Amino acid sequence: MDIRRRPPKPPRPTAVNGGTHPHQHQHQRQHRRNEKASTSSSSSSSSSSGGGPKASDALPLPLYLTNAVFFTLFFSVAYYLLHRWRDKIRTSTPLHVVNLSELAAIVTLIASFIYLLGFFGIDFVQSFISRASHYDAAWDDDDLEEEEDDVLIDSSRCCPPPAKPKFADADPALYSEEDEDIIQAVLNGAVPSYSLESKLGDCKRAAAIRREWLQRTTGRSLQGLPLEGFDYDSILGQCCESPVGYVQIPVGIAGPLLLDGFEYMVPMATTEGCLVASMNRGCKAIHLSRGADSQVYRDGMTRAPVVKFGSAVRACELFYYLENRVNFDTLAVVFNGSSRFARLQSIFPSLSGMTLHIRFNCSTGDAMGMNMVSKGVQNVLDYLQNDFPDMEVIGISGNFCSDKKPAAVNWILGRGKSVVCEAVIKEEVVKEVLKTSVSKLVQLHLNKNFVGSAMAGSVGGYNAHASNIVSAIFIATGQDPAQNVESSHCLTNIVSINDGRDIHASVTMPCIEVGTVGGGTQLASQSACLNMLGVKGASQGSPGSNSRRLATIIAGSVLAGELSLLSAMAAGDVVKSHMKYNRSSKDISNAAS
Repeated sequence: MDIRRRPPKPPRPTAVNGGTHPHQHQHQRQHRRNEKASTSSSSSSSSSSGGGPKASDALPLPLYLTNAVFFTLFFSVAYYLLHRWRDKIRTSTPLHVVNLSELAAIVTLIASFIYLLGFFGIDFVQSFISRASHYDAAWDDDDLEEEEDDVLIDSSRCCPPPAKPKFADADPALYSEEDEDIIQAVLNGAVPSYSLESKLGDCKRAAAIRREWLQRTTGRSLQGLPLEGFDYDSILGQCCESPVGYVQIPVGIAGPLLLDGFEYMVPMATTEGCLVASMNRGCKAIHLSRGADSQVYRDGMTRAPVVKFGSAVRACELFYYLENRVNFDTLAVVFNGSSRFARLQSIFPSLSGMTLHIRFNCSTGDAMGMNMVSKGVQNVLDYLQNDFPDMEVIGISGNFCSDKKPAAVNWILGRGKSVVCEAVIKEEVVKEVLKTSVSKLVQLHLNKNFVGSAMAGSVGGYNAHASNIVSAIFIATGQDPAQNVESSHCLTNIVSINDGRDIHASVTMPCIEVGTVGGGTQLASQSACLNMLGVKGASQGSPGSNSRRLATIIAGSVLAGELSLLSAMAAGDVVKSHMKYNRSSKDISNAAS
């Protein structure tokens, strides 16, 4: 027994309410140890004289005779084999050709070698066993003494022994042996990890078991990835599959943003230093300039299936059918029957040989609407099969939508909410708040946002950092972060007005894809951020107004962010600000050490 693996003993109580004094206990323990030491020494002396068991007792002959026999065999057989091999070399006889006597000699040589090899380890093994037994006895004696002493101590003052874990390295959320059995079943492949929620009926327990299975499978700890404090039932079948925890992202507040006569405190979930501070400065500049104005000038989510015919002529027949206004009214009835809020607005077909991409555009109320429009499109495709039975549906989405990808079709025709937001910033605000001049700000904007973006061949990227603001608000309010790709399409425009004293700043964002119901918007944290903005859930009086208001808040926030960053660049303060607010002094000190 290796004493180095013993756990530390629990601390002993130092105060006694009654009974024998602690010093008296100490003298009693010392007396018992002296008695046991004398007994141990006498027993060890008797053991050394032959009373105790030894490893050599298993030998059939006395140890010195056995050693002599094997030493003699080893050297005799070795000499014999060397002599025989020398003769074979002289007569050119192959060494691997052996007779019966040579074979017996080889076996004897191996057997004697094994014995001698083991013989030199006998004393070591004997001493190791004796030493470990001695320490075990000493440890157990101490435990016995402490148990005897506990009888004399008031039980109300004793510390209870620490509880043993149910299984090694288990997650704190797991407490039953049944959980361990389930983990073993997942490890053995008997139970798929993705089915734990349905089998257990407890989403949090399923996440804890899956987390422990993952740690054991990968050999990597998930410490630091929190498990507690999250409602796993809220994401079942809606937001995330096979959860093992959740990621914490800090949420900062920027504002107040004065937009359309209302003030908004804007939540931003980000890990980029300076971002919230920069937007705060932009909000201040807008607020001191009597606020910004916004307008949603287009609202419609799109889905574009791709269908195929046997010839291009046949594909053209469907093309003409879809452009006929009478047919559009019929298809709108079929489409709108899929939802209370879905309303078909337009159909835009695009031909490519025998294939036809059909871009459906519809309003979706306060939902972002991807599932809603997809269901309506499926209804229309099923209806078209009646008049075009030879039509083959290749896919419900043919990338002409276009979802989660930068695309000129979104930049030109829009997708989701198309928003424009503007503000007039006074010259004194530019100087005192934005710390630059009108001429420098306009010059930087033209050369960066227009010329630089054109040279880069940008699609929808004629801005300074719209994606920063959009991503932060998307994450905070439960939007789909991947749709930041097209939602960040933004044309920033800054021109001087009033004889060059003031500036007119605007952002035009043709495809902000947001919703205030469904998806991640129903999670507790994201719902709280939407509630902060006053756009939580569906609008009862005017369906779609909450999602449109959220889109305008995002556009106003982007305008504030554009003004602040461009001004910092024009003043040459970007690097200094990031060194102050976007650098971890903790990481730097660790790197230096």
